[in-house]
Amino acid sequence: MLDLTYEMPKPKTIAGAKHDWELVIGMEVHAQVSSNAKLFSGASTQFGAEPNSNVAFVDAAMPGMLPVINEYCVEQAVRTGLGLKADINLKSAFDRKNYFYPDLPQGYQISQLYQPIVGEGEVLVEMGDGTARMVRIERIHMEQDAGKSIHDMDPHMSFVDLNRTGVCLMEIVSRPDIRGPEEAAAYIAKLRQIMRYLGTCDGNMQNGNLRADVNVSICLPGAYEKYQETQDFSHLGTRCEIKNMNSMRFIQQAIEVEARRQIAIVEGGGTIDQETRLYDPDKGETRSMRSKEEAHDYRYFPDPDLLPLEIEQAWVDDIAAKLPELPDDKKARFISEFSLTDYDASVLTAEVESAAYFEEVAKGRSGKLAANWVINELFGRLKKEDHDITESPVSPAQLAGIIDLISSDAISGKIAKDLFEIVYTEGGDPAQIVEERGMKQVTDTGAIEAALDEIIAANPAQVEKAKVNPKLAGWFVGQVMKATGGKANPKAVNELVSKKLSS
Repeated sequence: MLDLTYEMPKPKTIAGAKHDWELVIGMEVHAQVSSNAKLFSGASTQFGAEPNSNVAFVDAAMPGMLPVINEYCVEQAVRTGLGLKADINLKSAFDRKNYFYPDLPQGYQISQLYQPIVGEGEVLVEMGDGTARMVRIERIHMEQDAGKSIHDMDPHMSFVDLNRTGVCLMEIVSRPDIRGPEEAAAYIAKLRQIMRYLGTCDGNMQNGNLRADVNVSICLPGAYEKYQETQDFSHLGTRCEIKNMNSMRFIQQAIEVEARRQIAIVEGGGTIDQETRLYDPDKGETRSMRSKEEAHDYRYFPDPDLLPLEIEQAWVDDIAAKLPELPDDKKARFISEFSLTDYDASVLTAEVESAAYFEEVAKGRSGKLAANWVINELFGRLKKEDHDITESPVSPAQLAGIIDLISSDAISGKIAKDLFEIVYTEGGDPAQIVEERGMKQVTDTGAIEAALDEIIAANPAQVEKAKVNPKLAGWFVGQVMKATGGKANPKAVNELVSKKLSS
Protein backbone atom coordinates (compact mmCIF):
# COMPACT_ATOMS: atom_id res chain seq x y z
CA MET A 1 0.00 0.00 0.00
CA LEU A 2 0.98 3.62 -0.49
CA ASP A 3 2.68 5.06 2.54
CA LEU A 4 1.43 8.51 1.62
CA THR A 5 -1.15 10.86 3.14
CA TYR A 6 -3.84 12.44 1.02
CA GLU A 7 -6.49 14.99 1.84
CA MET A 8 -10.03 14.51 0.58
CA PRO A 9 -10.63 16.72 -2.49
CA LYS A 10 -13.41 19.28 -2.24
CA PRO A 11 -16.54 18.60 -4.29
CA LYS A 12 -17.13 20.49 -7.52
CA THR A 13 -19.48 23.41 -6.89
CA ILE A 14 -21.53 25.12 -9.60
CA ALA A 15 -23.20 28.46 -8.89
CA GLY A 16 -26.84 28.60 -9.88
CA ALA A 17 -29.07 31.65 -9.98
CA LYS A 18 -30.36 30.92 -6.45
CA HIS A 19 -27.94 28.48 -4.81
CA ASP A 20 -24.56 26.83 -5.03
CA TRP A 21 -24.92 23.21 -6.10
CA GLU A 22 -22.69 20.18 -5.65
CA LEU A 23 -22.28 17.27 -8.05
CA VAL A 24 -22.76 13.61 -7.22
CA ILE A 25 -21.52 11.07 -9.76
CA GLY A 26 -21.62 7.31 -10.00
CA MET A 27 -20.20 5.33 -12.91
CA GLU A 28 -20.89 2.04 -14.65
CA VAL A 29 -17.73 1.18 -16.57
CA HIS A 30 -17.89 -1.48 -19.27
CA ALA A 31 -14.48 -3.07 -19.73
CA GLN A 32 -13.94 -5.65 -22.46
CA VAL A 33 -12.13 -8.66 -21.06
CA SER A 34 -8.79 -9.38 -22.71
CA SER A 35 -9.50 -12.83 -24.10
CA ASN A 36 -9.05 -14.49 -27.49
CA ALA A 37 -12.54 -16.00 -27.37
CA LYS A 38 -15.99 -14.75 -26.38
CA LEU A 39 -17.81 -15.38 -23.10
CA PHE A 40 -19.99 -18.25 -24.32
CA SER A 41 -18.45 -19.26 -27.66
CA GLY A 42 -15.09 -19.94 -29.26
CA ALA A 43 -15.47 -17.10 -31.79
CA SER A 44 -12.56 -14.67 -32.07
CA THR A 45 -12.61 -11.28 -30.35
CA GLN A 46 -10.19 -9.72 -32.86
CA PHE A 47 -10.92 -6.05 -33.47
CA GLY A 48 -11.25 -4.78 -37.03
CA ALA A 49 -12.16 -8.09 -38.66
CA GLU A 50 -14.54 -8.18 -41.62
CA PRO A 51 -18.15 -7.53 -40.47
CA ASN A 52 -19.91 -10.66 -39.21
CA SER A 53 -16.80 -12.82 -39.62
CA ASN A 54 -16.27 -13.47 -35.89
CA VAL A 55 -19.69 -14.96 -35.21
CA ALA A 56 -20.36 -18.47 -33.90
CA PHE A 57 -23.78 -20.13 -34.17
CA VAL A 58 -24.54 -19.38 -30.52
CA ASP A 59 -23.66 -15.69 -31.02
CA ALA A 60 -26.13 -15.52 -33.91
CA ALA A 61 -28.80 -17.24 -31.77
CA MET A 62 -29.22 -20.15 -34.15
CA PRO A 63 -31.87 -22.64 -32.94
CA GLY A 64 -30.62 -25.28 -30.54
CA MET A 65 -27.28 -23.57 -29.84
CA LEU A 66 -26.33 -23.51 -26.14
CA PRO A 67 -23.80 -21.25 -24.38
CA VAL A 68 -20.65 -22.78 -22.90
CA ILE A 69 -18.82 -20.55 -20.43
CA ASN A 70 -15.24 -19.49 -21.11
CA GLU A 71 -13.27 -20.24 -17.94
CA TYR A 72 -10.56 -17.75 -18.83
CA CYS A 73 -13.09 -14.89 -18.88
CA VAL A 74 -14.16 -15.89 -15.37
CA GLU A 75 -10.52 -15.91 -14.28
CA GLN A 76 -10.03 -12.41 -15.73
CA ALA A 77 -13.06 -11.11 -13.82
CA VAL A 78 -11.75 -12.63 -10.59
CA ARG A 79 -8.30 -11.15 -11.26
CA THR A 80 -9.87 -7.71 -11.76
CA GLY A 81 -11.84 -8.03 -8.53
CA LEU A 82 -8.71 -8.94 -6.60
CA GLY A 83 -6.88 -5.98 -8.13
CA LEU A 84 -9.65 -3.69 -6.87
CA LYS A 85 -9.46 -5.23 -3.36
CA ALA A 86 -12.96 -6.56 -3.82
CA ASP A 87 -14.84 -9.54 -2.42
CA ILE A 88 -14.92 -12.56 -4.73
CA ASN A 89 -18.21 -14.45 -4.68
CA LEU A 90 -17.58 -18.17 -4.84
CA LYS A 91 -21.11 -18.66 -6.14
CA SER A 92 -22.61 -16.45 -8.84
CA ALA A 93 -25.27 -16.89 -11.49
CA PHE A 94 -26.30 -15.64 -14.92
CA ASP A 95 -29.60 -13.97 -15.74
CA ARG A 96 -31.35 -13.05 -18.95
CA LYS A 97 -31.93 -9.34 -19.46
CA ASN A 98 -34.72 -9.21 -22.01
CA TYR A 99 -35.00 -6.45 -24.58
CA PHE A 100 -35.32 -6.31 -28.34
CA TYR A 101 -32.84 -4.51 -30.56
CA PRO A 102 -31.52 -5.32 -34.06
CA ASP A 103 -27.97 -5.97 -32.85
CA LEU A 104 -29.09 -8.41 -30.13
CA PRO A 105 -29.95 -11.64 -32.03
CA GLN A 106 -31.13 -13.59 -28.98
CA GLY A 107 -33.60 -10.93 -27.89
CA TYR A 108 -31.89 -10.95 -24.49
CA GLN A 109 -28.47 -10.31 -22.99
CA ILE A 110 -26.87 -12.82 -20.64
CA SER A 111 -25.78 -10.83 -17.58
CA GLN A 112 -25.56 -11.11 -13.77
CA LEU A 113 -28.12 -9.09 -11.84
CA TYR A 114 -28.78 -10.93 -8.62
CA GLN A 115 -25.52 -12.80 -7.98
CA PRO A 116 -22.46 -11.07 -9.50
CA ILE A 117 -19.03 -12.65 -9.65
CA VAL A 118 -17.39 -9.79 -7.66
CA GLY A 119 -18.71 -7.84 -4.68
CA GLU A 120 -17.58 -4.66 -2.93
CA GLY A 121 -14.14 -3.16 -3.53
CA GLU A 122 -12.38 0.22 -3.67
CA VAL A 123 -10.21 2.44 -5.85
CA LEU A 124 -7.92 5.20 -4.60
CA VAL A 125 -8.15 8.04 -7.12
CA GLU A 126 -5.28 10.52 -6.83
CA MET A 127 -5.87 14.04 -8.10
CA GLY A 128 -2.23 15.09 -8.38
CA ASP A 129 -2.50 17.97 -5.92
CA GLY A 130 -2.02 16.07 -2.69
CA THR A 131 -5.66 14.99 -2.60
CA ALA A 132 -7.28 11.63 -3.32
CA ARG A 133 -10.78 10.24 -3.38
CA MET A 134 -11.58 6.71 -2.23
CA VAL A 135 -14.27 5.46 -4.60
CA ARG A 136 -16.21 2.42 -3.48
CA ILE A 137 -16.95 -0.35 -5.95
CA GLU A 138 -20.40 -1.83 -5.50
CA ARG A 139 -20.01 -4.86 -7.77
CA ILE A 140 -18.47 -6.26 -10.93
CA HIS A 141 -20.54 -8.57 -13.09
CA MET A 142 -19.89 -10.33 -16.37
CA GLU A 143 -22.15 -9.93 -19.36
CA GLN A 144 -22.26 -10.28 -23.12
CA ASP A 145 -21.65 -7.29 -25.36
CA ALA A 146 -24.19 -6.51 -28.07
CA GLY A 147 -23.46 -6.06 -31.76
CA LYS A 148 -23.23 -2.80 -33.65
CA SER A 149 -25.87 -1.07 -35.75
CA ILE A 150 -24.47 0.96 -38.64
CA HIS A 151 -26.63 3.77 -40.01
CA ASP A 152 -24.28 5.80 -42.21
CA MET A 153 -23.43 3.36 -45.02
CA ASP A 154 -26.67 3.67 -46.96
CA PRO A 155 -29.33 6.41 -47.08
CA HIS A 156 -32.20 3.91 -46.96
CA MET A 157 -30.94 0.97 -44.90
CA SER A 158 -29.13 0.18 -41.66
CA PHE A 159 -26.65 -2.65 -41.29
CA VAL A 160 -25.75 -4.89 -38.35
CA ASP A 161 -22.28 -6.20 -37.48
CA LEU A 162 -22.37 -9.02 -34.93
CA ASN A 163 -18.61 -9.34 -34.40
CA ARG A 164 -18.85 -7.85 -30.88
CA THR A 165 -21.91 -9.90 -29.98
CA GLY A 166 -21.05 -12.21 -27.09
CA VAL A 167 -17.71 -10.58 -26.28
CA CYS A 168 -17.20 -10.68 -22.50
CA LEU A 169 -17.65 -7.40 -20.67
CA MET A 170 -17.01 -6.63 -17.03
CA GLU A 171 -19.42 -3.99 -15.77
CA ILE A 172 -17.75 -2.19 -12.87
CA VAL A 173 -20.36 -0.32 -10.86
CA SER A 174 -19.24 2.39 -8.45
CA ARG A 175 -21.05 3.99 -5.56
CA PRO A 176 -21.98 7.67 -6.03
CA ASP A 177 -18.68 8.74 -4.48
CA ILE A 178 -17.30 10.90 -7.31
CA ARG A 179 -17.78 14.63 -6.83
CA GLY A 180 -16.65 16.36 -10.01
CA PRO A 181 -15.77 16.00 -13.73
CA GLU A 182 -12.02 15.86 -13.09
CA GLU A 183 -12.49 13.15 -10.48
CA ALA A 184 -14.62 11.15 -12.92
CA ALA A 185 -11.88 11.24 -15.56
CA ALA A 186 -9.23 10.39 -12.95
CA TYR A 187 -11.34 7.46 -11.76
CA ILE A 188 -11.61 6.05 -15.30
CA ALA A 189 -7.87 6.56 -15.78
CA LYS A 190 -7.11 4.71 -12.52
CA LEU A 191 -9.39 1.79 -13.40
CA ARG A 192 -7.78 1.60 -16.83
CA GLN A 193 -4.29 1.66 -15.29
CA ILE A 194 -5.08 -1.13 -12.82
CA MET A 195 -6.66 -3.37 -15.48
CA ARG A 196 -3.77 -2.82 -17.87
CA TYR A 197 -1.32 -3.81 -15.10
CA LEU A 198 -3.47 -6.91 -14.46
CA GLY A 199 -3.76 -7.70 -18.17
CA THR A 200 -7.54 -8.02 -17.90
CA CYS A 201 -8.54 -5.18 -20.26
CA ASP A 202 -6.41 -3.24 -22.75
CA GLY A 203 -8.29 -0.01 -21.96
CA ASN A 204 -8.56 1.04 -25.61
CA MET A 205 -11.35 3.62 -25.53
CA GLN A 206 -11.15 4.36 -29.26
CA ASN A 207 -12.08 0.77 -30.08
CA GLY A 208 -14.85 0.80 -27.49
CA ASN A 209 -13.02 -1.65 -25.21
CA LEU A 210 -13.53 0.71 -22.29
CA ARG A 211 -16.61 2.88 -22.08
CA ALA A 212 -18.71 4.36 -19.31
CA ASP A 213 -22.28 5.19 -18.42
CA VAL A 214 -22.14 8.27 -16.18
CA ASN A 215 -24.86 8.89 -13.58
CA VAL A 216 -25.09 12.58 -12.67
CA SER A 217 -27.19 14.31 -10.02
CA ILE A 218 -27.02 17.56 -8.07
CA CYS A 219 -27.60 18.40 -4.43
CA LEU A 220 -27.33 21.34 -2.07
CA PRO A 221 -24.22 21.60 0.16
CA GLY A 222 -24.58 19.37 3.20
CA ALA A 223 -26.99 16.92 1.59
CA TYR A 224 -24.25 14.53 0.46
CA GLU A 225 -22.90 14.28 4.01
CA LYS A 226 -26.39 13.26 5.18
CA TYR A 227 -26.46 10.57 2.50
CA GLN A 228 -23.04 9.29 3.66
CA GLU A 229 -24.27 9.08 7.25
CA THR A 230 -27.50 7.28 6.42
CA GLN A 231 -26.90 5.76 2.95
CA ASP A 232 -30.37 7.14 2.20
CA PHE A 233 -30.51 8.18 -1.46
CA SER A 234 -33.46 10.50 -0.81
CA HIS A 235 -30.93 13.12 0.33
CA LEU A 236 -29.54 13.21 -3.20
CA GLY A 237 -31.11 14.55 -6.37
CA THR A 238 -32.64 12.42 -9.13
CA ARG A 239 -29.91 11.04 -11.35
CA CYS A 240 -29.70 10.90 -15.11
CA GLU A 241 -27.49 8.44 -16.94
CA ILE A 242 -25.29 9.62 -19.81
CA LYS A 243 -24.79 6.57 -21.98
CA ASN A 244 -21.74 5.08 -23.77
CA MET A 245 -18.99 7.62 -23.12
CA ASN A 246 -15.59 6.62 -24.51
CA SER A 247 -13.56 9.82 -24.17
CA MET A 248 -12.10 11.33 -21.00
CA ARG A 249 -12.58 14.84 -22.39
CA PHE A 250 -16.19 14.24 -23.40
CA ILE A 251 -16.98 12.61 -20.04
CA GLN A 252 -15.90 15.79 -18.26
CA GLN A 253 -17.79 18.02 -20.67
CA ALA A 254 -20.95 15.93 -20.46
CA ILE A 255 -20.99 15.99 -16.64
CA GLU A 256 -20.67 19.78 -16.58
CA VAL A 257 -23.37 20.25 -19.23
CA GLU A 258 -25.79 17.81 -17.59
CA ALA A 259 -25.29 19.32 -14.12
CA ARG A 260 -26.06 22.81 -15.42
CA ARG A 261 -29.16 21.50 -17.22
CA GLN A 262 -30.43 19.96 -13.99
CA ILE A 263 -29.69 23.11 -11.98
CA ALA A 264 -31.65 25.25 -14.43
CA ILE A 265 -34.64 22.89 -14.24
CA VAL A 266 -34.68 22.63 -10.44
CA GLU A 267 -34.19 26.36 -9.87
CA GLY A 268 -36.95 27.01 -12.40
CA GLY A 269 -39.37 25.02 -10.25
CA GLY A 270 -39.26 21.81 -12.31
CA THR A 271 -38.29 18.27 -11.43
CA ILE A 272 -35.66 15.95 -12.89
CA ASP A 273 -36.95 12.84 -14.65
CA GLN A 274 -34.76 9.79 -14.21
CA GLU A 275 -33.76 8.90 -17.74
CA THR A 276 -30.99 7.82 -20.05
CA ARG A 277 -29.41 10.61 -22.09
CA LEU A 278 -26.82 10.98 -24.84
CA TYR A 279 -24.13 13.65 -25.02
CA ASP A 280 -23.72 15.59 -28.26
CA PRO A 281 -20.21 17.13 -28.21
CA ASP A 282 -20.90 19.18 -31.35
CA LYS A 283 -23.89 20.94 -29.80
CA GLY A 284 -22.54 20.78 -26.25
CA GLU A 285 -25.76 19.33 -24.86
CA THR A 286 -27.28 16.14 -23.52
CA ARG A 287 -30.55 14.92 -25.00
CA SER A 288 -33.09 12.38 -23.86
CA MET A 289 -32.62 8.85 -25.16
CA ARG A 290 -35.30 6.99 -23.19
CA SER A 291 -36.90 6.97 -19.76
CA LYS A 292 -34.77 5.00 -17.34
CA GLU A 293 -35.88 1.40 -17.19
CA GLU A 294 -35.82 -0.26 -13.81
CA ALA A 295 -34.77 -3.88 -13.44
CA HIS A 296 -38.33 -5.21 -13.70
CA ASP A 297 -38.76 -3.56 -17.12
CA TYR A 298 -36.10 -5.92 -18.47
CA ARG A 299 -37.98 -8.94 -17.11
CA TYR A 300 -34.83 -10.49 -15.66
CA PHE A 301 -34.92 -14.19 -14.87
CA PRO A 302 -32.23 -16.85 -14.26
CA ASP A 303 -30.76 -18.17 -17.50
CA PRO A 304 -32.11 -21.73 -17.86
CA ASP A 305 -29.20 -22.78 -20.10
CA LEU A 306 -26.50 -22.01 -17.53
CA LEU A 307 -25.99 -23.59 -14.14
CA PRO A 308 -24.93 -21.35 -11.22
CA LEU A 309 -21.23 -20.65 -11.40
CA GLU A 310 -19.35 -22.14 -8.47
CA ILE A 311 -15.62 -21.58 -7.99
CA GLU A 312 -13.24 -22.79 -5.32
CA GLN A 313 -11.39 -20.60 -2.84
CA ALA A 314 -8.14 -22.42 -3.65
CA TRP A 315 -8.50 -21.35 -7.30
CA VAL A 316 -9.07 -17.73 -6.24
CA ASP A 317 -6.09 -17.90 -3.88
CA ASP A 318 -3.90 -19.21 -6.71
CA ILE A 319 -4.93 -16.27 -8.93
CA ALA A 320 -4.24 -13.86 -6.05
CA ALA A 321 -0.78 -15.33 -5.50
CA LYS A 322 0.12 -14.66 -9.14
CA LEU A 323 -1.08 -11.06 -9.30
CA PRO A 324 1.54 -8.62 -10.60
CA GLU A 325 2.70 -5.62 -8.59
CA LEU A 326 -0.11 -3.07 -8.90
CA PRO A 327 0.30 0.65 -9.68
CA ASP A 328 -0.02 2.03 -6.12
CA ASP A 329 2.46 -0.48 -4.74
CA LYS A 330 4.87 0.08 -7.62
CA LYS A 331 4.68 3.84 -7.16
CA ALA A 332 5.41 3.54 -3.43
CA ARG A 333 8.36 1.25 -4.17
CA PHE A 334 9.79 3.59 -6.81
CA ILE A 335 9.62 6.49 -4.34
CA SER A 336 11.35 4.43 -1.66
CA GLU A 337 13.84 2.45 -3.74
CA PHE A 338 14.88 5.09 -6.26
CA SER A 339 14.38 8.24 -4.15
CA LEU A 340 11.90 9.67 -6.66
CA THR A 341 9.42 12.47 -6.14
CA ASP A 342 5.73 11.65 -6.00
CA TYR A 343 5.26 13.32 -9.38
CA ASP A 344 8.09 11.43 -11.11
CA ALA A 345 6.90 8.11 -9.68
CA SER A 346 3.35 8.85 -10.89
CA VAL A 347 4.55 9.60 -14.42
CA LEU A 348 6.75 6.50 -14.57
CA THR A 349 4.05 4.14 -13.30
CA ALA A 350 1.19 5.59 -15.37
CA GLU A 351 1.61 2.80 -17.92
CA VAL A 352 2.86 -0.67 -17.14
CA GLU A 353 5.26 -0.54 -20.12
CA SER A 354 6.75 2.77 -18.94
CA ALA A 355 7.35 1.40 -15.46
CA ALA A 356 9.09 -1.69 -16.86
CA TYR A 357 11.25 0.45 -19.16
CA PHE A 358 12.33 2.76 -16.33
CA GLU A 359 13.11 -0.07 -13.95
CA GLU A 360 15.38 -1.70 -16.49
CA VAL A 361 17.21 1.59 -17.09
CA ALA A 362 17.52 2.38 -13.37
CA LYS A 363 18.77 -1.05 -12.28
CA GLY A 364 22.08 -0.50 -10.48
CA ARG A 365 22.12 3.21 -11.38
CA SER A 366 21.03 6.54 -9.92
CA GLY A 367 17.23 6.47 -9.84
CA LYS A 368 16.98 10.25 -10.05
CA LEU A 369 19.30 10.45 -13.05
CA ALA A 370 17.49 7.59 -14.78
CA ALA A 371 14.09 9.21 -14.10
CA ASN A 372 15.33 12.53 -15.46
CA TRP A 373 16.45 10.96 -18.74
CA VAL A 374 13.41 8.72 -19.15
CA ILE A 375 10.86 11.45 -18.38
CA ASN A 376 12.43 14.59 -19.80
CA GLU A 377 14.46 13.35 -22.74
CA LEU A 378 12.79 10.13 -23.87
CA PHE A 379 9.13 10.74 -22.96
CA GLY A 380 9.44 14.34 -24.13
CA ARG A 381 10.73 13.28 -27.53
CA LEU A 382 8.18 10.47 -27.88
CA LYS A 383 5.31 12.82 -27.02
CA LYS A 384 6.55 15.37 -29.54
CA GLU A 385 6.40 12.68 -32.24
CA ASP A 386 3.10 11.23 -30.96
CA HIS A 387 4.63 7.86 -30.05
CA ASP A 388 4.33 5.79 -26.90
CA ILE A 389 7.02 3.89 -25.02
CA THR A 390 6.38 0.68 -26.97
CA GLU A 391 7.50 2.52 -30.13
CA SER A 392 10.70 3.93 -28.62
CA PRO A 393 13.69 3.64 -30.97
CA VAL A 394 15.95 3.80 -27.90
CA SER A 395 16.05 0.57 -25.92
CA PRO A 396 16.46 0.51 -22.12
CA ALA A 397 19.98 -0.88 -22.60
CA GLN A 398 20.92 2.01 -24.89
CA LEU A 399 19.61 4.68 -22.53
CA ALA A 400 21.31 2.93 -19.62
CA GLY A 401 24.54 3.04 -21.64
CA ILE A 402 24.25 6.81 -22.02
CA ILE A 403 23.65 7.20 -18.28
CA ASP A 404 26.68 5.01 -17.52
CA LEU A 405 28.86 7.26 -19.68
CA ILE A 406 27.60 10.34 -17.79
CA SER A 407 28.15 8.71 -14.40
CA SER A 408 31.71 7.71 -15.28
CA ASP A 409 32.52 11.27 -16.46
CA ALA A 410 33.24 9.89 -19.92
CA ILE A 411 30.84 12.47 -21.36
CA SER A 412 29.24 15.68 -20.11
CA GLY A 413 25.51 16.38 -19.91
CA LYS A 414 25.68 18.42 -23.09
CA ILE A 415 27.51 15.69 -25.00
CA ALA A 416 25.00 13.18 -23.61
CA LYS A 417 22.16 15.07 -25.29
CA ASP A 418 24.01 15.01 -28.60
CA LEU A 419 24.65 11.30 -28.09
CA PHE A 420 20.97 10.69 -27.29
CA GLU A 421 19.99 12.36 -30.56
CA ILE A 422 22.36 10.09 -32.49
CA VAL A 423 21.09 6.94 -30.76
CA TYR A 424 17.45 8.03 -31.21
CA THR A 425 17.78 8.70 -34.94
CA GLU A 426 20.52 6.28 -36.00
CA GLY A 427 20.72 3.60 -33.30
CA GLY A 428 23.94 1.97 -32.20
CA ASP A 429 25.89 1.29 -29.03
CA PRO A 430 26.44 4.55 -27.06
CA ALA A 431 29.95 3.65 -25.87
CA GLN A 432 31.05 2.68 -29.37
CA ILE A 433 29.59 5.89 -30.84
CA VAL A 434 31.47 8.01 -28.30
CA GLU A 435 34.72 6.20 -29.08
CA GLU A 436 34.39 6.29 -32.86
CA ARG A 437 33.25 9.91 -33.08
CA GLY A 438 35.68 11.32 -30.54
CA MET A 439 32.97 12.51 -28.18
CA LYS A 440 34.78 11.64 -24.94
CA GLN A 441 34.92 14.35 -22.34
CA VAL A 442 38.30 16.01 -21.81
CA THR A 443 39.26 15.29 -18.23
CA ASP A 444 42.99 16.05 -18.63
CA THR A 445 43.34 19.13 -16.42
CA GLY A 446 46.61 19.96 -18.12
CA ALA A 447 44.91 20.32 -21.51
CA ILE A 448 42.05 22.32 -19.99
CA GLU A 449 44.48 24.59 -18.13
CA ALA A 450 46.48 25.22 -21.31
CA ALA A 451 43.32 26.30 -23.14
CA LEU A 452 42.31 28.52 -20.24
CA ASP A 453 45.74 30.15 -20.01
CA GLU A 454 45.55 31.13 -23.69
CA ILE A 455 42.12 32.69 -23.18
CA ILE A 456 43.28 34.60 -20.07
CA ALA A 457 46.37 35.88 -21.86
CA ALA A 458 44.30 37.12 -24.80
CA ASN A 459 41.69 38.88 -22.65
CA PRO A 460 43.40 40.87 -19.83
CA ALA A 461 40.59 43.43 -19.63
CA GLN A 462 38.01 40.69 -19.16
CA VAL A 463 40.17 39.19 -16.43
CA GLU A 464 40.16 42.45 -14.46
CA LYS A 465 36.39 42.76 -14.78
CA ALA A 466 35.90 39.18 -13.57
CA LYS A 467 38.10 39.77 -10.55
CA VAL A 468 35.88 42.71 -9.58
CA ASN A 469 32.65 40.89 -10.44
CA PRO A 470 33.02 37.07 -9.97
CA LYS A 471 29.75 36.50 -11.85
CA LEU A 472 31.63 37.27 -15.07
CA ALA A 473 33.74 34.14 -14.59
CA GLY A 474 31.09 32.29 -16.56
CA TRP A 475 32.39 33.95 -19.71
CA PHE A 476 35.73 32.15 -19.31
CA VAL A 477 33.98 28.84 -18.70
CA GLY A 478 32.05 29.30 -21.95
CA GLN A 479 35.21 30.17 -23.87
CA VAL A 480 37.02 27.07 -22.61
CA MET A 481 34.05 24.86 -23.52
CA LYS A 482 34.00 26.45 -26.97
CA ALA A 483 37.75 25.96 -27.42
CA THR A 484 37.47 22.27 -26.51
CA GLY A 485 34.40 21.63 -28.68
CA GLY A 486 32.22 21.25 -25.60
CA LYS A 487 34.23 18.22 -24.47
CA ALA A 488 35.92 19.69 -21.41
CA ASN A 489 34.73 18.46 -18.05
CA PRO A 490 32.52 21.36 -16.82
CA LYS A 491 33.37 20.73 -13.18
CA ALA A 492 37.11 20.81 -13.87
CA VAL A 493 36.72 23.97 -15.98
CA ASN A 494 34.79 25.79 -13.24
CA GLU A 495 37.38 24.83 -10.61
CA LEU A 496 40.31 26.01 -12.76
CA VAL A 497 38.61 29.27 -13.73
CA SER A 498 37.85 30.04 -10.08
CA LYS A 499 41.44 29.22 -9.09
CA LYS A 500 43.02 31.31 -11.86
CA LEU A 501 40.86 34.39 -11.34
CA SER A 502 41.33 34.42 -7.58
CA SER A 503 45.13 34.28 -7.76
